Amino acid sequence: MTALDGVRILDFTHVQSGPTCTQLLAWLGADVIKVERPGVGDITRGQLRDLPDADSLYFTMLNSNKRSLTLDTKNPEGKKVLEKLIGSCDVMVENFAPGALDRMGFSWDRIQEINPRIILASIKGFGPGPYEDCKVYENVAQCTGGAASTTGFRDGPPLVTGAQIGDSGTGLHLALGIVAALYHRTNTGRGQRVTAAMQDGVLNLCRVKLRDQQRLEHGPLKEYSQYGEGVPFDDTVPRAGNDSGGGQPGWILKCKGWETDPNAYVYFITQAPVWEKICDVIGKPEWKSDPDYATAPARLPRLKEVFDTIEAWTMTKDKFEVMEICNANDIPCGPILSMKELAEEPSLRATGTVVEVDHPTRGKYLTVGNPIKLSDSPTEVVRSPLLGEHSEEILRGVLGFDDETLEQVRSSGAIGEARREAAE
Repeated sequence: MTALDGVRILDFTHVQSGPTCTQLLAWLGADVIKVERPGVGDITRGQLRDLPDADSLYFTMLNSNKRSLTLDTKNPEGKKVLEKLIGSCDVMVENFAPGALDRMGFSWDRIQEINPRIILASIKGFGPGPYEDCKVYENVAQCTGGAASTTGFRDGPPLVTGAQIGDSGTGLHLALGIVAALYHRTNTGRGQRVTAAMQDGVLNLCRVKLRDQQRLEHGPLKEYSQYGEGVPFDDTVPRAGNDSGGGQPGWILKCKGWETDPNAYVYFITQAPVWEKICDVIGKPEWKSDPDYATAPARLPRLKEVFDTIEAWTMTKDKFEVMEICNANDIPCGPILSMKELAEEPSLRATGTVVEVDHPTRGKYLTVGNPIKLSDSPTEVVRSPLLGEHSEEILRGVLGFDDETLEQVRSSGAIGEARREAAE
């Protein structure tokens, strides 16, 4: 039995933030009905295509385990179908622009009138305030949530990260809120609104930098590289390159082959409890008793020299040899793994973190699997649906439409034409 067996989600999301949320719920066993525009569907079906006339990887990797229903909600018959779906679902998830649902005639009051137990979950760019009506994309969220201003090197511009902390990160936050609201409903019988703003989600993931902003009021941030370099701090948290954010000094160091391999690097942390082992490994046993290096506070002004010395050792070995030697000595470090290396890593395939699925129009492709592992509720990743593939199945099985009613909806144009490749 899946963890969310029996939970039905009405998925009115598109692009990345909302689909991340609903895909996670689908992985956990919810029946997710993705509502799409007839003939068009989620815009990402056609974005960044690598194969002509096939759903893009952008779409397929965000919409596993869902069913697709095409529906024209401006069509009178389509609006009736939507009302019935709202009455039949536990959760409705949307990431439309602010006010879009109201303009469709489905305000929160109207949705509650149809189904008092339903949970309406929404992702917006900003919460209430001066920017609440602004359009937000991934990098905008990173910039307005504090991530960009604290990412990059001190002498360079702000940088965004390749991790989709604005879109996917907020989708994960919303999924937790939905599960909490479902649990609350078991005790109260009432639905509620759940919202997650992208700015808020990014800031939540940047909390250590908000921590450092407050620490900065009481003196320099001594674990930052610029302290050891004698560079004074301003009144805001600086960009800190590859400094560790956890208080244990760390840096990315070159390994053998770095001249030709852009990922021949390792992240190395000089954790205080294993300092003596580090000294032995890198061939500097005298540092264990030298007062300039023996203690963590003494090393802080000398971190550049420390990491330069460690790097001279890591450059004699490849990143996996460094990892093996350090791991044997409990020294925390990690190789910089490329996407190619991750895609080919057997252990990630074995745990279902990376999975291969078969698609009727694009063939086999890799996608991410559920990062959350439940011992009694295993996850099976099912390929993404074709546009409108399950429209009639949903109208019959969920709403109980008979042949006559189904034909009436079909002839009105409310559901459009379904893709048939899956059945052939």
